[in-house]
Amino acid sequence: MSFVRPEARQALWRWREVIWALVPLAVGGWWMAGAGGLLPWVGSVIFLAGVAFLVAGIQRGRFRIGKGGPGVVQVTEGQIAYFGPHTGGAVALTELSAVELVSFSGTRWWALHQPGRAVLHIPSNAEGAEALFDVFAHLPGIRTEHMLAQMRLETSRPATVWQRDGPHRIDTFRD
Repeated sequence: MSFVRPEARQALWRWREVIWALVPLAVGGWWMAGAGGLLPWVGSVIFLAGVAFLVAGIQRGRFRIGKGGPGVVQVTEGQIAYFGPHTGGAVALTELSAVELVSFSGTRWWALHQPGRAVLHIPSNAEGAEALFDVFAHLPGIRTEHMLAQMRLETSRPATVWQRDGPHRIDTFRD
């Protein structure tokens, strides 16, 4: 028996990194305000680490937009795989040429482009889709805040979140 409502538990789980970032912020702040000597210097380092964790936690929390979508996402050994009820597939990270955010019937989907293959569509609320944040964050030249802002827009138009420079640009293989 749980004393926490499911909605509250889900909100706490979504923002778990932010909650954990409060620990080094509190400890670092307490040590910075404490006695003299070396402790305030160590506290300031811990406090700055807490700020970095807080910023990363806020970005991750904004990326998680829910669960219960169709299918499962799996990220292993340089490959993104999606196993859906009607479609599925895999994209190699080294071959990934573009990432788009598209809307289908009120749901946001990631469209992952790889030259010579069909576009892999992954619902943003699929099980395990939160692992895509780490994958996307490591793409060269991605603007994370731009990606998060595009996720919040209510639009039916596709938005290019990231595109690799070079011969495999997204506009070279559009219909």
